[in-house]
Amino acid sequence: MTGFAAVVLAGGAARRMGGVDKPDVPVGGVAMRDRVLAAVAGADPRVVVGPLADPPPGVLAVREEPPGAGPVAATAAGLAALPAPAAFAEPTGLVAEPASLVALLAGDLPLLTADAVDRLTRTVRAGGVDGALYVDTTGRRQLLCGVWRTDRLRAAVARLAAQRDGGLVGASMRALLGSLSVAEVTWPGVGAAPWFDCDTDQDVRQAREWVR
Repeated sequence: MTGFAAVVLAGGAARRMGGVDKPDVPVGGVAMRDRVLAAVAGADPRVVVGPLADPPPGVLAVREEPPGAGPVAATAAGLAALPAPAAFAEPTGLVAEPASLVALLAGDLPLLTADAVDRLTRTVRAGGVDGALYVDTTGRRQLLCGVWRTDRLRAAVARLAAQRDGGLVGASMRALLGSLSVAEVTWPGVGAAPWFDCDTDQDVRQAREWVR
């Protein structure tokens, strides 16, 4: 899985869960954010956008500006933390290729697996598309469970910022991704879908039932 980075958005307010640090809520004894990071263990770098006082080895923590500005601003902050093509070089002097693909994932996907992420990366590499997203059984796109060509996603952020006079606060993911070509991927696996996110306490209870 070379040329693969990951940006995990973990700074939501979780208003329907009493304002807790939702990605830090455990499922099966492991914080949901850490489950997502485990699913992208092969990514380099891995970036968490959100409050994370003690990042695990190999993980960079950043914040969107201002904190709580929404998923598009968080996406921009995560992408800004990735090496830029013209500015990244190894200490040896050899220029290293920055990640050509980036997984853009919510931090509350406790059922996400490495196989599920790999299916998305293979889809993008195989087809002439800007990215790949999972869709549920109703055809609804799971906007924070996808893999994108890094340069195309950066360009989409720049376009949207220009349209909004530089401000990304409160911008929607649909507005960000609407200009990109997308392969819609269904999950053929058995059991709970990898895009299942936990927006409520009931969702967390359901996820805990599935991972017992």
